[in-house]
Amino acid sequence: MSDHDVHATTSTRTGRAGRLTALSVLTALTAAALAFTAPAGATARVSTPPAPVFLSAAELPPHPSSAWTADRVRDGVPDELRLCLDEALPGYDSRYRAFRTDLDTSARQLTIVVGSDAKAKALATRLNKEIRSCAARIEQSDPEVEAESKDYGSLPVEEGAHVYGLHTTTSFGATDIRLLSVGRDGRAVTVVDWSQLGDFGDAPVPAFKKTTTTAVKKLY
Repeated sequence: MSDHDVHATTSTRTGRAGRLTALSVLTALTAAALAFTAPAGATARVSTPPAPVFLSAAELPPHPSSAWTADRVRDGVPDELRLCLDEALPGYDSRYRAFRTDLDTSARQLTIVVGSDAKAKALATRLNKEIRSCAARIEQSDPEVEAESKDYGSLPVEEGAHVYGLHTTTSFGATDIRLLSVGRDGRAVTVVDWSQLGDFGDAPVPAFKKTTTTAVKKLY
């Protein structure tokens, strides 16, 4: 073999060894990165927030003579909330739980999860607006009904909550009182609704504020 052939063979071996060394280093670095980012045997998965948790019967404002019963969580919107909120809800996937007593008092919780915090904030703003204007819209739609609303203020929980009262009286003497609240935590918005026969003096406002605070804290 000539000196030229020896030199060529040596160069080829050197180049091949260099490529093998570089490949070995790259493989080692990749393995180290994988070992750092995930434990052995772990499977990569996309993190998703847990589904919102609903109120339990025991977390409703106490009734003086009857225990609360909670129905199962259902998809959709309860009919009682359509009166004030129907215009703001189309296009959203929502779930709700209804609560009842043995007498005339009932309640509902509606929860909606949207794609971003910004969308949830916009939805909560719209729902608050719809509740504030509900009394006027009730009177416009039915001359036999008088309606009055009260603003019971905001609650310092998560991204905030607001509480309202709505009293209606019909021409034939029926009188109903409702408490409604809107609260938000991240991408989740919830509405809590309590109702019974009576007027503003019959509304358990402090207990309902506590229920609303609990509802918002349980969203995530």
